[in-house]
Amino acid sequence: MWFRNDLRVTDNPALYHGLKSCTGDLIGCYILCEQYIAEHPINARQLWFIQQHLQLLQQAFRNSGRTFTVIRVKRASDIPAALRKLSKQESIGKLVFNAEYPLNELRRDRATVALLESEGISCKRYHDRPLVPPGMVTTAQGTPYKVYTPFARAWRNQINNVALTCYQTDIQPVPPPVQLEKSQQAQINKVFKGCWGSREKESMAPLWPVGELAADARLTSFCQKNMGAYQQQRDFPAAAGTSALSPYLAIGVLSPKQCFIAARDASGVNWQDDEGAACWIGELIWRDFYMHIIAAFPALSRHKPMQHYTEGFAWRTDQNDFTRWCKGQTGIPIIDAAMRQLNQTGWMHNRLRMVSAMFLTKNLRIDWRWGERYFMEQLIDADFCSNNGGWQWSASTGTDAAPYFRIMNPQTQSERFDPTGHFIRRFVPELEHLEGKKIHKPADNASEYPQPMVDLKASRAETIEMFKALK
Repeated sequence: MWFRNDLRVTDNPALYHGLKSCTGDLIGCYILCEQYIAEHPINARQLWFIQQHLQLLQQAFRNSGRTFTVIRVKRASDIPAALRKLSKQESIGKLVFNAEYPLNELRRDRATVALLESEGISCKRYHDRPLVPPGMVTTAQGTPYKVYTPFARAWRNQINNVALTCYQTDIQPVPPPVQLEKSQQAQINKVFKGCWGSREKESMAPLWPVGELAADARLTSFCQKNMGAYQQQRDFPAAAGTSALSPYLAIGVLSPKQCFIAARDASGVNWQDDEGAACWIGELIWRDFYMHIIAAFPALSRHKPMQHYTEGFAWRTDQNDFTRWCKGQTGIPIIDAAMRQLNQTGWMHNRLRMVSAMFLTKNLRIDWRWGERYFMEQLIDADFCSNNGGWQWSASTGTDAAPYFRIMNPQTQSERFDPTGHFIRRFVPELEHLEGKKIHKPADNASEYPQPMVDLKASRAETIEMFKALK
Protein backbone atom coordinates (compact mmCIF):
# COMPACT_ATOMS: atom_id res chain seq x y z
CA MET A 1 0.00 0.00 0.00
CA TRP A 2 1.58 3.22 -1.25
CA PHE A 3 0.49 6.02 1.08
CA ARG A 4 0.50 9.63 -0.12
CA ASN A 5 -2.04 12.23 1.07
CA ASP A 6 -4.11 9.54 2.78
CA LEU A 7 -2.31 9.08 6.11
CA ARG A 8 -4.97 7.11 7.97
CA VAL A 9 -6.14 3.54 8.52
CA THR A 10 -9.85 4.39 8.86
CA ASP A 11 -11.92 4.75 5.67
CA ASN A 12 -8.94 4.25 3.40
CA PRO A 13 -10.23 2.47 0.26
CA ALA A 14 -6.84 1.41 -1.10
CA LEU A 15 -5.82 -0.01 2.28
CA TYR A 16 -9.17 -1.76 2.74
CA HIS A 17 -9.19 -3.37 -0.70
CA GLY A 18 -5.49 -4.14 -0.51
CA LEU A 19 -5.95 -6.10 2.70
CA LYS A 20 -9.09 -7.78 1.37
CA SER A 21 -7.42 -8.99 -1.81
CA CYS A 22 -4.05 -9.78 -0.23
CA THR A 23 -3.05 -13.45 -0.36
CA GLY A 24 0.01 -12.88 1.81
CA ASP A 25 1.04 -9.88 3.89
CA LEU A 26 0.55 -6.18 3.24
CA ILE A 27 3.36 -3.65 3.61
CA GLY A 28 2.79 0.08 4.01
CA CYS A 29 5.11 2.53 2.24
CA TYR A 30 5.55 6.31 2.07
CA ILE A 31 8.00 8.08 -0.25
CA LEU A 32 9.33 11.57 0.47
CA CYS A 33 10.52 13.32 -2.70
CA GLU A 34 12.99 16.22 -2.44
CA GLN A 35 11.96 17.54 -5.85
CA TYR A 36 8.34 17.83 -4.74
CA ILE A 37 9.36 19.70 -1.60
CA ALA A 38 11.30 22.21 -3.68
CA GLU A 39 8.93 22.66 -6.60
CA HIS A 40 5.39 22.27 -5.29
CA PRO A 41 6.37 23.30 -2.54
CA ILE A 42 5.65 21.28 0.60
CA ASN A 43 6.35 23.56 3.56
CA ALA A 44 8.08 22.77 6.85
CA ARG A 45 4.87 22.95 8.89
CA GLN A 46 3.12 20.41 6.72
CA LEU A 47 6.20 18.19 6.65
CA TRP A 48 6.21 18.21 10.46
CA PHE A 49 2.53 17.23 10.41
CA ILE A 50 3.20 14.46 7.88
CA GLN A 51 6.06 12.99 9.90
CA GLN A 52 4.00 12.88 13.08
CA HIS A 53 1.26 10.95 11.31
CA LEU A 54 3.69 8.59 9.63
CA GLN A 55 4.98 7.64 13.07
CA LEU A 56 1.43 6.84 14.12
CA LEU A 57 0.91 4.77 10.98
CA GLN A 58 4.13 2.87 11.64
CA GLN A 59 2.92 2.09 15.16
CA ALA A 60 -0.53 1.04 13.93
CA PHE A 61 1.01 -1.32 11.37
CA ARG A 62 3.40 -2.69 13.97
CA ASN A 63 0.51 -3.31 16.38
CA SER A 64 -1.19 -5.41 13.70
CA GLY A 65 1.97 -7.38 12.97
CA ARG A 66 2.78 -5.59 9.72
CA THR A 67 5.60 -3.47 8.32
CA PHE A 68 5.56 0.18 7.33
CA THR A 69 8.58 1.70 5.60
CA VAL A 70 9.51 5.29 4.71
CA ILE A 71 11.79 6.10 1.76
CA ARG A 72 13.45 9.32 0.58
CA VAL A 73 14.30 10.01 -3.07
CA LYS A 74 15.81 13.02 -4.82
CA ARG A 75 13.64 13.20 -7.95
CA ALA A 76 10.11 12.27 -8.89
CA SER A 77 11.56 10.10 -11.64
CA ASP A 78 13.25 7.99 -8.92
CA ILE A 79 9.92 6.93 -7.41
CA PRO A 80 9.02 4.07 -9.82
CA ALA A 81 12.46 2.51 -9.38
CA ALA A 82 12.23 2.83 -5.59
CA LEU A 83 8.93 0.95 -5.57
CA ARG A 84 10.33 -1.68 -7.93
CA LYS A 85 13.29 -2.18 -5.62
CA LEU A 86 11.01 -2.56 -2.60
CA SER A 87 8.83 -4.98 -4.55
CA LYS A 88 11.80 -7.19 -5.37
CA GLN A 89 13.09 -7.11 -1.79
CA GLU A 90 9.74 -8.07 -0.30
CA SER A 91 8.43 -10.31 -3.12
CA ILE A 92 5.48 -8.00 -3.68
CA GLY A 93 2.93 -9.01 -6.30
CA LYS A 94 0.48 -6.12 -6.14
CA LEU A 95 0.52 -2.36 -5.51
CA VAL A 96 -2.53 -0.43 -4.32
CA PHE A 97 -2.84 3.35 -3.93
CA ASN A 98 -5.37 6.18 -3.87
CA ALA A 99 -5.55 8.60 -6.78
CA GLU A 100 -4.14 12.11 -6.95
CA TYR A 101 -5.18 14.47 -9.73
CA PRO A 102 -2.55 17.20 -10.39
CA LEU A 103 -0.54 16.61 -13.55
CA ASN A 104 2.86 15.80 -12.03
CA GLU A 105 1.34 13.26 -9.66
CA LEU A 106 -0.67 11.72 -12.48
CA ARG A 107 2.44 11.33 -14.63
CA ARG A 108 4.32 9.85 -11.65
CA ASP A 109 1.59 7.27 -11.08
CA ARG A 110 1.40 6.32 -14.76
CA ALA A 111 5.18 5.82 -14.90
CA THR A 112 5.07 3.71 -11.75
CA VAL A 113 2.24 1.52 -13.00
CA ALA A 114 3.93 1.05 -16.38
CA LEU A 115 7.21 -0.06 -14.79
CA LEU A 116 5.73 -2.39 -12.19
CA GLU A 117 3.22 -4.00 -14.54
CA SER A 118 6.01 -4.63 -17.06
CA GLU A 119 7.57 -6.83 -14.39
CA GLY A 120 4.38 -8.70 -13.54
CA ILE A 121 3.30 -6.61 -10.53
CA SER A 122 -0.39 -5.67 -10.74
CA CYS A 123 -1.48 -2.16 -9.76
CA LYS A 124 -4.86 -0.89 -8.62
CA ARG A 125 -5.94 2.71 -8.06
CA TYR A 126 -8.83 3.85 -5.86
CA HIS A 127 -10.46 7.22 -5.15
CA ASP A 128 -10.43 8.76 -1.68
CA ARG A 129 -9.61 12.49 -2.02
CA PRO A 130 -13.04 13.64 -3.28
CA LEU A 131 -16.44 12.41 -2.19
CA VAL A 132 -17.56 12.10 -5.81
CA PRO A 133 -14.66 11.12 -8.12
CA PRO A 134 -13.82 13.12 -11.27
CA GLY A 135 -15.91 12.00 -14.21
CA MET A 136 -19.08 11.37 -12.22
CA VAL A 137 -20.29 14.99 -12.27
CA THR A 138 -20.63 16.26 -15.84
CA THR A 139 -22.92 18.39 -17.94
CA ALA A 140 -25.65 16.90 -20.14
CA GLN A 141 -23.07 16.91 -22.94
CA GLY A 142 -20.64 14.89 -20.82
CA THR A 143 -18.21 17.78 -20.36
CA PRO A 144 -16.80 18.97 -17.02
CA TYR A 145 -18.46 21.86 -15.23
CA LYS A 146 -16.49 25.10 -15.16
CA VAL A 147 -18.71 26.95 -12.67
CA TYR A 148 -19.40 25.92 -9.08
CA THR A 149 -23.18 26.44 -8.74
CA PRO A 150 -24.33 24.02 -11.49
CA PHE A 151 -21.57 21.62 -10.41
CA ALA A 152 -22.88 21.66 -6.84
CA ARG A 153 -26.43 21.03 -8.05
CA ALA A 154 -25.29 18.01 -10.07
CA TRP A 155 -23.05 16.86 -7.21
CA ARG A 156 -26.00 16.75 -4.82
CA ASN A 157 -27.81 14.51 -7.28
CA GLN A 158 -24.81 12.19 -7.56
CA ILE A 159 -23.92 11.84 -3.89
CA ASN A 160 -26.62 9.20 -3.40
CA ASN A 161 -24.85 7.04 -6.00
CA VAL A 162 -21.69 6.95 -3.88
CA ALA A 163 -21.16 4.24 -1.26
CA LEU A 164 -21.44 6.21 1.99
CA THR A 165 -20.05 3.73 4.48
CA CYS A 166 -16.58 4.00 5.99
CA TYR A 167 -14.09 1.23 5.31
CA GLN A 168 -12.81 -0.57 8.40
CA THR A 169 -9.85 -2.95 8.74
CA ASP A 170 -8.08 -4.86 11.50
CA ILE A 171 -5.47 -2.06 11.67
CA GLN A 172 -6.56 0.35 14.37
CA PRO A 173 -5.57 4.02 14.75
CA VAL A 174 -3.30 4.79 17.68
CA PRO A 175 -3.03 7.93 19.82
CA PRO A 176 0.26 9.74 20.37
CA PRO A 177 2.82 9.42 21.73
CA VAL A 178 4.23 6.29 20.11
CA GLN A 179 7.23 4.20 21.09
CA LEU A 180 8.73 3.08 17.81
CA GLU A 181 11.60 0.66 17.70
CA LYS A 182 14.93 2.45 17.54
CA SER A 183 15.55 1.29 13.98
CA GLN A 184 12.14 2.58 12.84
CA GLN A 185 12.59 5.92 14.58
CA ALA A 186 16.08 6.28 13.14
CA GLN A 187 14.75 5.52 9.66
CA ILE A 188 11.98 8.12 9.74
CA ASN A 189 14.24 10.73 11.37
CA LYS A 190 16.81 10.18 8.61
CA VAL A 191 14.19 10.51 5.87
CA PHE A 192 12.86 13.79 7.30
CA LYS A 193 16.23 15.22 8.35
CA GLY A 194 16.37 18.93 7.58
CA CYS A 195 12.70 19.14 6.59
CA TRP A 196 11.52 20.95 9.71
CA GLY A 197 12.90 22.25 12.99
CA SER A 198 11.96 23.06 16.57
CA ARG A 199 10.04 26.16 15.40
CA GLU A 200 7.47 24.00 13.63
CA LYS A 201 7.12 21.58 16.53
CA GLU A 202 6.75 24.29 19.17
CA SER A 203 4.34 26.46 17.19
CA MET A 204 2.18 23.79 15.54
CA ALA A 205 1.75 21.10 18.21
CA PRO A 206 -0.58 23.15 20.48
CA LEU A 207 -2.76 24.23 17.54
CA TRP A 208 -3.06 20.96 15.65
CA PRO A 209 -3.28 17.82 17.82
CA VAL A 210 -1.81 14.86 15.98
CA GLY A 211 -3.63 11.69 15.00
CA GLU A 212 -6.76 10.21 13.50
CA LEU A 213 -8.39 10.04 16.91
CA ALA A 214 -7.74 13.74 17.54
CA ALA A 215 -9.10 14.64 14.09
CA ASP A 216 -12.21 12.54 14.64
CA ALA A 217 -12.78 14.12 18.05
CA ARG A 218 -12.51 17.60 16.51
CA LEU A 219 -14.96 16.59 13.76
CA THR A 220 -17.46 15.19 16.27
CA SER A 221 -17.22 18.25 18.49
CA PHE A 222 -17.78 20.62 15.56
CA CYS A 223 -20.78 18.73 14.22
CA GLN A 224 -22.43 18.51 17.63
CA LYS A 225 -21.64 21.98 18.98
CA ASN A 226 -20.84 24.44 16.21
CA MET A 227 -22.26 23.23 12.92
CA GLY A 228 -25.72 24.60 13.63
CA ALA A 229 -24.36 28.15 13.72
CA TYR A 230 -21.78 27.62 10.97
CA GLN A 231 -23.52 29.72 8.34
CA GLN A 232 -23.87 32.65 10.73
CA GLN A 233 -20.39 32.42 12.29
CA ARG A 234 -18.06 31.18 9.54
CA ASP A 235 -17.18 34.64 8.15
CA PHE A 236 -16.04 36.19 11.43
CA PRO A 237 -12.31 35.54 11.96
CA ALA A 238 -12.39 36.42 15.68
CA ALA A 239 -14.98 33.69 16.33
CA ALA A 240 -14.29 29.95 16.50
CA GLY A 241 -16.86 29.49 13.76
CA THR A 242 -15.09 27.07 11.43
CA SER A 243 -14.28 23.39 11.86
CA ALA A 244 -10.46 23.80 11.70
CA LEU A 245 -10.26 20.40 10.00
CA SER A 246 -8.49 21.47 6.80
CA PRO A 247 -4.96 20.36 7.88
CA TYR A 248 -6.28 16.86 8.52
CA LEU A 249 -8.10 16.73 5.19
CA ALA A 250 -5.06 18.10 3.34
CA ILE A 251 -2.82 15.13 4.21
CA GLY A 252 -5.65 12.64 4.49
CA VAL A 253 -5.73 12.02 8.23
CA LEU A 254 -9.47 12.48 7.83
CA SER A 255 -11.53 11.51 4.78
CA PRO A 256 -14.21 13.75 3.25
CA LYS A 257 -16.60 10.82 3.58
CA GLN A 258 -16.08 10.77 7.34
CA CYS A 259 -16.87 14.49 7.36
CA PHE A 260 -19.99 14.13 5.23
CA ILE A 261 -21.37 11.24 7.29
CA ALA A 262 -20.71 13.04 10.59
CA ALA A 263 -22.44 16.22 9.35
CA ARG A 264 -25.35 14.32 7.81
CA ASP A 265 -25.96 12.26 10.94
CA ALA A 266 -25.60 15.24 13.29
CA SER A 267 -28.17 17.28 11.37
CA GLY A 268 -30.99 14.97 12.45
CA VAL A 269 -32.92 15.73 9.25
CA ASN A 270 -32.24 15.68 5.53
CA TRP A 271 -28.87 17.47 5.49
CA GLN A 272 -29.98 19.70 2.62
CA ASP A 273 -32.74 21.06 4.85
CA ASP A 274 -30.33 21.83 7.69
CA GLU A 275 -28.85 25.31 7.23
CA GLY A 276 -25.62 24.63 9.09
CA ALA A 277 -24.99 21.16 7.66
CA ALA A 278 -25.81 22.22 4.10
CA CYS A 279 -23.50 25.22 4.32
CA TRP A 280 -20.59 23.22 5.72
CA ILE A 281 -21.06 20.33 3.29
CA GLY A 282 -21.02 23.03 0.62
CA GLU A 283 -17.36 23.55 1.55
CA LEU A 284 -16.72 19.85 0.92
CA ILE A 285 -18.38 20.30 -2.48
CA TRP A 286 -16.04 23.23 -3.24
CA ARG A 287 -13.14 20.93 -2.37
CA ASP A 288 -14.44 18.27 -4.81
CA PHE A 289 -15.07 20.93 -7.46
CA TYR A 290 -11.48 22.11 -7.50
CA MET A 291 -10.20 18.51 -7.76
CA HIS A 292 -12.51 17.92 -10.72
CA ILE A 293 -11.23 21.14 -12.31
CA ILE A 294 -7.57 20.15 -11.88
CA ALA A 295 -8.28 16.67 -13.28
CA ALA A 296 -10.16 18.05 -16.30
CA PHE A 297 -7.82 20.91 -17.18
CA PRO A 298 -4.14 19.84 -16.92
CA ALA A 299 -2.94 23.30 -17.98
CA LEU A 300 -3.83 24.55 -14.50
CA SER A 301 -1.03 22.37 -13.14
CA ARG A 302 1.36 24.24 -15.43
CA HIS A 303 0.65 27.66 -13.88
CA LYS A 304 -1.85 28.62 -16.59
CA PRO A 305 -5.06 30.56 -15.93
CA MET A 306 -8.47 28.97 -16.42
CA GLN A 307 -9.65 32.06 -18.30
CA HIS A 308 -7.31 32.11 -21.30
CA TYR A 309 -7.86 35.75 -22.14
CA THR A 310 -6.29 36.78 -18.80
CA GLU A 311 -2.88 35.47 -19.93
CA GLY A 312 -2.38 38.92 -21.41
CA PHE A 313 -2.96 40.76 -18.13
CA ALA A 314 0.01 42.98 -17.20
CA TRP A 315 0.67 41.68 -13.69
CA ARG A 316 3.18 43.66 -11.65
CA THR A 317 6.32 41.94 -10.37
CA ASP A 318 7.30 44.36 -7.62
CA GLN A 319 9.28 42.36 -5.06
CA ASN A 320 9.21 45.11 -2.42
CA ASP A 321 5.42 45.41 -2.53
CA PHE A 322 5.08 41.63 -2.47
CA THR A 323 7.35 41.39 0.58
CA ARG A 324 5.28 43.97 2.46
CA TRP A 325 2.17 41.91 1.73
CA CYS A 326 3.90 38.72 2.87
CA LYS A 327 5.03 40.28 6.14
CA GLY A 328 1.70 41.95 6.93
CA GLN A 329 3.01 45.51 6.55
CA THR A 330 0.54 46.86 3.98
CA GLY A 331 -1.05 49.57 6.13
CA ILE A 332 -4.44 47.81 5.73
CA PRO A 333 -5.16 46.35 9.21
CA ILE A 334 -7.30 43.36 8.20
CA ILE A 335 -4.79 42.33 5.52
CA ASP A 336 -1.87 42.69 7.93
CA ALA A 337 -3.69 40.71 10.62
CA ALA A 338 -4.52 37.94 8.15
CA MET A 339 -0.96 37.66 6.84
CA ARG A 340 0.50 37.64 10.34
CA GLN A 341 -1.96 34.95 11.35
CA LEU A 342 -0.68 32.91 8.40
CA ASN A 343 2.97 33.51 9.25
CA GLN A 344 2.54 32.75 12.94
CA THR A 345 0.11 29.83 12.88
CA GLY A 346 0.37 28.29 9.41
CA TRP A 347 -3.36 28.84 8.89
CA MET A 348 -5.64 31.65 7.75
CA HIS A 349 -9.37 32.16 8.08
CA ASN A 350 -11.07 31.34 4.76
CA ARG A 351 -12.73 34.72 4.18
CA LEU A 352 -9.44 36.43 4.86
CA ARG A 353 -7.76 34.19 2.30
CA MET A 354 -10.10 35.67 -0.30
CA VAL A 355 -9.70 39.23 0.95
CA SER A 356 -5.89 38.98 1.10
CA ALA A 357 -5.68 37.34 -2.32
CA MET A 358 -7.90 39.99 -3.90
CA PHE A 359 -5.85 42.78 -2.33
CA LEU A 360 -2.66 41.33 -3.79
CA THR A 361 -4.10 40.70 -7.25
CA LYS A 362 -6.74 43.42 -7.68
CA ASN A 363 -5.29 46.34 -5.70
CA LEU A 364 -1.55 45.71 -5.93
CA ARG A 365 -1.99 43.83 -9.24
CA ILE A 366 0.81 41.42 -8.38
CA ASP A 367 0.79 38.09 -10.22
CA TRP A 368 -1.57 35.63 -8.53
CA ARG A 369 1.02 32.87 -8.94
CA TRP A 370 3.29 34.66 -6.47
CA GLY A 371 0.57 34.59 -3.84
CA GLU A 372 -0.41 31.03 -4.68
CA ARG A 373 3.15 29.85 -4.05
CA TYR A 374 3.53 31.85 -0.84
CA PHE A 375 0.41 30.23 0.60
CA MET A 376 1.77 26.79 -0.33
CA GLU A 377 5.00 27.71 1.46
CA GLN A 378 3.17 28.66 4.67
CA LEU A 379 -0.12 26.79 5.07
CA ILE A 380 -0.22 23.65 7.16
CA ASP A 381 -3.38 22.78 5.21
CA ALA A 382 -1.78 23.49 1.81
CA ASP A 383 -3.61 21.59 -0.92
CA PHE A 384 -2.74 22.33 -4.53
CA CYS A 385 -6.23 21.92 -5.99
CA SER A 386 -7.99 24.12 -3.43
CA ASN A 387 -5.18 26.66 -3.26
CA ASN A 388 -4.96 27.05 -7.02
CA GLY A 389 -8.73 27.25 -7.31
CA GLY A 390 -9.02 29.86 -4.57
CA TRP A 391 -6.29 32.06 -5.99
CA GLN A 392 -7.64 31.93 -9.53
CA TRP A 393 -11.15 32.66 -8.22
CA SER A 394 -9.83 35.71 -6.37
CA ALA A 395 -7.75 36.91 -9.32
CA SER A 396 -10.66 36.49 -11.80
CA THR A 397 -8.53 34.14 -13.88
CA GLY A 398 -10.39 31.02 -12.78
CA THR A 399 -13.84 29.46 -12.41
CA ASP A 400 -15.71 32.36 -10.81
CA ALA A 401 -19.06 32.97 -12.50
CA ALA A 402 -18.99 36.65 -11.50
CA PRO A 403 -17.07 39.03 -13.78
CA TYR A 404 -13.68 40.52 -13.05
CA PHE A 405 -15.18 43.57 -11.36
CA ARG A 406 -15.96 41.54 -8.21
CA ILE A 407 -13.32 43.09 -5.92
CA MET A 408 -13.65 42.90 -2.16
CA ASN A 409 -12.85 46.12 -0.33
CA PRO A 410 -10.69 45.05 2.63
CA GLN A 411 -11.78 48.01 4.75
CA THR A 412 -15.46 47.22 4.21
CA GLN A 413 -14.79 43.54 4.91
CA SER A 414 -12.96 44.52 8.08
CA GLU A 415 -15.80 46.70 9.34
CA ARG A 416 -18.38 44.03 8.56
CA PHE A 417 -16.66 40.87 9.77
CA ASP A 418 -14.35 42.18 12.51
CA PRO A 419 -16.53 45.09 13.71
CA THR A 420 -14.96 45.35 17.18
CA GLY A 421 -11.43 44.91 15.82
CA HIS A 422 -10.81 41.95 18.12
CA PHE A 423 -9.10 39.87 15.43
CA ILE A 424 -6.97 42.80 14.26
CA ARG A 425 -5.81 43.55 17.81
CA ARG A 426 -4.75 39.94 18.28
CA PHE A 427 -2.30 40.01 15.38
CA VAL A 428 -1.51 43.72 14.97
CA PRO A 429 -0.69 44.70 18.56
CA GLU A 430 0.56 48.15 17.55
CA LEU A 431 -3.09 49.05 16.97
CA GLU A 432 -4.55 47.58 20.16
CA HIS A 433 -4.83 51.02 21.77
CA LEU A 434 -7.31 52.24 19.17
CA GLU A 435 -10.91 52.19 20.28
CA GLY A 436 -13.96 51.09 18.33
CA LYS A 437 -14.07 51.69 14.60
CA LYS A 438 -10.89 53.77 14.62
CA ILE A 439 -8.92 50.54 14.22
CA HIS A 440 -10.22 50.14 10.68
CA LYS A 441 -8.71 53.50 9.62
CA PRO A 442 -5.45 53.73 11.59
CA ALA A 443 -3.89 56.17 9.12
CA ASP A 444 -6.02 58.86 10.77
CA ASN A 445 -5.27 57.73 14.32
CA ALA A 446 -1.90 55.94 14.61
CA SER A 447 1.23 57.64 13.36
CA GLU A 448 3.44 54.61 14.09
CA TYR A 449 1.46 52.41 11.71
CA PRO A 450 2.37 52.57 7.99
CA GLN A 451 0.20 54.41 5.52
CA PRO A 452 -1.82 52.19 3.15
CA MET A 453 0.33 50.92 0.28
CA VAL A 454 -2.29 51.83 -2.27
CA ASP A 455 -5.48 53.82 -2.67
CA LEU A 456 -8.19 51.14 -2.58
CA LYS A 457 -10.71 53.01 -4.71
CA ALA A 458 -8.29 54.18 -7.38
CA SER A 459 -6.49 50.84 -7.71
CA ARG A 460 -9.81 49.03 -8.01
CA ALA A 461 -10.88 51.29 -10.87
CA GLU A 462 -7.55 50.86 -12.66
CA THR A 463 -7.72 47.06 -12.39
CA ILE A 464 -11.27 46.96 -13.75
CA GLU A 465 -10.23 49.07 -16.73
CA MET A 466 -7.29 46.76 -17.43
CA PHE A 467 -9.51 43.67 -17.38
CA LYS A 468 -12.11 45.44 -19.51
CA ALA A 469 -9.45 46.26 -22.10
CA LEU A 470 -8.48 42.57 -22.31
CA LYS A 471 -12.09 41.51 -22.82
